[in-house]
Amino acid sequence: MINSVRNTVLAIANKNNYGYISPQDFNLYAEQAQMDMFEDYFYAYNNWINRENQRSSGKGYADIVKGLAEVIESFSQQAFLTQYSPITFGGISTSNQFGLPTDYYLIDKVYYYPSKILIDTASAVVGNQFVATNPIFETIPTSQTFPRVNSIIVNTTTLAQARVLQVLNANTLALSADIFTTAGDRAVVYSNTNIVDVEKVTQNKIFNLTSSNLTAPSKQYPAYVKGDFSNVGQEVITVYPESIDQFGDIQVNYIRYPKDPKWTYVNLGGGGTAFPEEPLYDPTQPDFQDFELPPSDEPTLIAKICQYIGIEIREPDVYNFGKAEESLDTQETS
Repeated sequence: MINSVRNTVLAIANKNNYGYISPQDFNLYAEQAQMDMFEDYFYAYNNWINRENQRSSGKGYADIVKGLAEVIESFSQQAFLTQYSPITFGGISTSNQFGLPTDYYLIDKVYYYPSKILIDTASAVVGNQFVATNPIFETIPTSQTFPRVNSIIVNTTTLAQARVLQVLNANTLALSADIFTTAGDRAVVYSNTNIVDVEKVTQNKIFNLTSSNLTAPSKQYPAYVKGDFSNVGQEVITVYPESIDQFGDIQVNYIRYPKDPKWTYVNLGGGGTAFPEEPLYDPTQPDFQDFELPPSDEPTLIAKICQYIGIEIREPDVYNFGKAEESLDTQETS
């Protein structure tokens, strides 16, 4: 989609030889336009939820809320959290502060995995398998193997996760993903049952809760506080009770930021001082990234980018075109 958007933008901007838009400038404008539209989805979702509550929205194909939710959910991610400033005792790291992913936009749910089945290290690297150092798995009976099928296994070195598909032998598990790529990586297997939802509370409330034995968070009813920034710029959550302090204990479901779009190219050579390069679209470059919004958003992306370009080349016609198209799209969808 990004090449189609760029071609259309250049056709509009160059209609009267207004000026040349470099790939670098286009990528900057594309990033800003996508971020604007990404955030607009949350405002639109809230607006349509209110209209739905007022019974003024449609159903079926006219269910706007469903469509907005599907776009937002396409940015949903799941990850186990790293510990911030862990203290090591006897080779085990402990800390009840967990660093959030760098690409998170908002937190949906935080979960605590209380049931560790086993801990071991990878003795070899085999695709989509975990080869344990010790013979600790059981294959009999097949209906109740150890660990059970669909247990959660986490590489606590990389925090990658997978499901257990089958116990192959006393040392080997078949996994749903290839998460062990280095011998010596530490693994923790969790039960996929009794997973606990961690409640979000404010700093003031957690102080009041922990001040009383009757209301203090427990491992069955844990809580977390968000908003503490570490000295390395990472945002963390603090989980209570403080005994929830093991690497891989906490998992988060979150909405991530969209990846920055990048129109990549190969340079065919110079074209004079006015056109220092002749780029040819090349999506095979390793840093290529298309827009992550649905194709239906292409007209609005074009309109937003045209506004930025109109300011750059000091051409009000281009800016006004983009502004008018964006306003029309807003009227049609709100």
